[in-house]
Amino acid sequence: MIRLQTLIPVFLLLAAPEVLIAAEKADLVLLGGRIVTLDDACPTAEALTCRDGRVLAVGAKADVSKHIGPNTRVLDIAGKTAYPGFIEGHGHFLGLGESRMILDLSKVANWQELVDKVRQAAEKRPAGQWILGRGWHQAKWNPPVEPNVEGYPIHTDLSRAVPDHPVLLTHGTGHMSLANAKAMELAGVGPETKAPDGGEILRDAAGNPTGVFRETAQSLLERVAGGALETDEQIEEAIRLASEECLRKGITSFCDAGSSLALIDRYRRLAESGRLPVRLWVMISAGNEQLAKRLPEYRLIGVGDDSLTVRAIKRFIDGALGSHGAWLLEPYNDLPDSRGLQLSSLEVLRETARLAAEHDFQLCTHAIGDRANREVLNLYEETFAKYPCDACRRWRIEHAQHLHPDDIPRFARLGVTATMQGNHCTSDGPFVVSRLGEKRAREGAYGWRSLLDAGATVINGTDTPVEDVDPLGSFYASVTRRLADGTPFFAEQCMTREEALRSYTLDAAWAAFEEDLKGSLAPGKLADVVVLSSDLLTCPEEEILSTRVEYTIVGGKIGYASQE
Repeated sequence: MIRLQTLIPVFLLLAAPEVLIAAEKADLVLLGGRIVTLDDACPTAEALTCRDGRVLAVGAKADVSKHIGPNTRVLDIAGKTAYPGFIEGHGHFLGLGESRMILDLSKVANWQELVDKVRQAAEKRPAGQWILGRGWHQAKWNPPVEPNVEGYPIHTDLSRAVPDHPVLLTHGTGHMSLANAKAMELAGVGPETKAPDGGEILRDAAGNPTGVFRETAQSLLERVAGGALETDEQIEEAIRLASEECLRKGITSFCDAGSSLALIDRYRRLAESGRLPVRLWVMISAGNEQLAKRLPEYRLIGVGDDSLTVRAIKRFIDGALGSHGAWLLEPYNDLPDSRGLQLSSLEVLRETARLAAEHDFQLCTHAIGDRANREVLNLYEETFAKYPCDACRRWRIEHAQHLHPDDIPRFARLGVTATMQGNHCTSDGPFVVSRLGEKRAREGAYGWRSLLDAGATVINGTDTPVEDVDPLGSFYASVTRRLADGTPFFAEQCMTREEALRSYTLDAAWAAFEEDLKGSLAPGKLADVVVLSSDLLTCPEEEILSTRVEYTIVGGKIGYASQE
């Protein structure tokens, strides 16, 4: 058990009076364990001191004793290991909070279990009230659902079990939804309904909607269903829940992959009033017309003691592999009539790139399939040639899950960051080969090692709420690539432990232009620290997933402390 003390008088006796007077006193001192700094000047240390939210000194216990004063809080970490605070490289902050407020379907084992769970929820609610859920994934069900269309369920059983409540259940990827008959009735969806561009309505042999809506077609239901976050109080609750979950899992900074201007306004108010527990780096999600008018006023750097930064734009070009929405160069192995979906025109994306370059914003484009990644790389290269300046550096491709081997070296050559998620690989692994075939999967699926060896920067994350926001799960996946049954998924693409740690700290900070503030523990940098029960760099492989977060420290203040 870690011991917390407010004073350690013996340290005061070690320092001469004149040194105590001259030395700046710390607010917080960590000692008694191993501190991994990721700072080349002092890679490991015995003690760390913090003052006014920054790292004051790092080094030997005796050397930092001069910074201990009567008001210093001394934290003995009792043999545990401290690291720079984890940076979630790509997630959906409000979505994480919202996922804690609706029906969680991420663990359902099969179609019948999903139907039962929704029916039980309906029994506790008045007729007519919407039932919202998220997390189902048909490729992980045993047995597979029958009947089905393209492997996805047909709503009949769900509609029979829950006839009086409209139901809308978002797929685990977020790129597909399932609705029951009542929901489709309220949305006015029937055999004649056409899907919007970039979307599909799955239909049975008679042409009737099966209840499954892919990509932009989800909007047909969402416009009538609303959501769990319709009031200020609900939004504030989602922010609170997301913050608590991040701190509990060692996350001190969160790269939010797309928020509206209105939500950014809310984050700014929270940051300015000191009420944002986790640091946010936010990508703007808005149309080109709105960006052209308002982009300059939303370039926010370090608001509220570095609690909020907005300097990036989010775009989508395709969907997800799990929902057959990723845009591929060749047809799906298990759906030969489809190459996935292009969600945005290149003309729209080209205009976004121009706006980003001219206003010194990073562009972060969701691209999962090999065709999507190639098109984005082509467009980035074209833009960089027109705007050969720093504004074009550190642009990102979000996910980069499936690449053609010819495009892997282009990331390093163009300076494009691959923003990947370790646990996507091991979560998707059971169905990747069926989607892509053995050869394509081996050559280009979740190719961390190939990208790193080519000189690219790869950062980590979870895409929460698509996956659990826990960094330890993604770290484990990154260094083992082991599926749930223990089998490795193309293990030759593993990261080293040092690479995986950097992907969650210093490299993630670099990808956000924040390496001078975050990602390592060095004097002058933000005092964001996570203390773990095990040393991720040396502990046995099987111990990684059982490692506990003991403390999460943001700006020198303890945001989470384990109760064990």
